[in-house]
Amino acid sequence: MQERMGNPALVLPAAMQALNALSKVPTETGLSPKLLELVNLRASQINGCSVCIDGHWRIARKHGETDERLFAVAGWRDAPYYSNAERAALALTEAITRLSDRADPVPDDIWDEATRHYDGKSLAALVVAIANINVWNRLNVATRQVAGQWKP
Repeated sequence: MQERMGNPALVLPAAMQALNALSKVPTETGLSPKLLELVNLRASQINGCSVCIDGHWRIARKHGETDERLFAVAGWRDAPYYSNAERAALALTEAITRLSDRADPVPDDIWDEATRHYDGKSLAALVVAIANINVWNRLNVATRQVAGQWKP
């Protein structure tokens, strides 16, 4: 597959600056980089973004994430490797990423479970992180960016 054009965030430097600034907010709020990379990986799997799937496991490994947890993230519901807080974040990630899959895209049970594990500021940061990876996924998929060219 050949890319259609350069990544729009690279073509428009102001977009890159904005997305990079947005990506720093969740960690500055205190969310674990390992959690954020699991979220990034799961959303990217759902969206079929090969660039982000290829890149975010690498970043997760740099933060000390294990292969076992990385390999099982698509099956997080049945895998024993995740905490209840991580499960809540992954459920929220799936709901926010799949907005058109159900009449109530983010059902109360998913939201309420997330609020049991994350305070208002952390939950806001998690939603921002999920939104941001979805932007990157859409930019990469729409323009057919090639996996392997970005090596974080």
